[in-house]
Amino acid sequence: MNFLFCGYRDWSLDIVEDLESRFKEDTFFIAKSRKQFAKYAKSNIEFDLVLFVGWSWIIKEKFLKNNNCICIHPSPLPKYRGGSPIQNQIISGEKYSKVTAFLMNDILDGGPIVSQSHDFSLDGNLSEVFKRVSSSSIFCLSDTIAKKKNGSLEEKEQSNDAGTFFKRRSPDQSEIHVDDFSKYTAKEIYDKIRCLQDPYPNAFIVCKDGKKIYLTKAHLDD
Repeated sequence: MNFLFCGYRDWSLDIVEDLESRFKEDTFFIAKSRKQFAKYAKSNIEFDLVLFVGWSWIIKEKFLKNNNCICIHPSPLPKYRGGSPIQNQIISGEKYSKVTAFLMNDILDGGPIVSQSHDFSLDGNLSEVFKRVSSSSIFCLSDTIAKKKNGSLEEKEQSNDAGTFFKRRSPDQSEIHVDDFSKYTAKEIYDKIRCLQDPYPNAFIVCKDGKKIYLTKAHLDD
């Protein structure tokens, strides 16, 4: 089978490397940029699945209709659709999450679910959380590919009534204001700092001279 893998982040490329080792008899084409994706989209190659992992650009509706496009989203869809799902879950006080693989359509993160991982913990620093995201993504994609190959892939429609949507967080939302220390608990401020570690816009405090102090790491007193 032919699979087109679309992703450019380091953790995304680690995932496709793992998939290639699991499905050695299949061919994985890799698009690491919009330009490379456009080249494959215009080619005569017939893809059995197109996999989007950590992809940041809009895909045209025509391509979605003509291809089976699977997207990985690190939340228990239909909850936490939209941008910055890990950050929004941690800031909302969630303890656990899932990775969901779904068939892309014209509804943002709203297509039918084809695979969903077991719960993983949202505790720890962001690099630890994303290791769990990667492991869960490999599970979902391996499950999806295996079922596609044996003809048992099923689609489960999402419940829009149960869905929640969050916008992508902007850099200005990373600011911690002085009055936040009287409005939020230490755990809530700690969670905000740790979920905004690199490569995301770090939490910061603006001082009276206008300069910013960036908070890249925090420790919560037990």
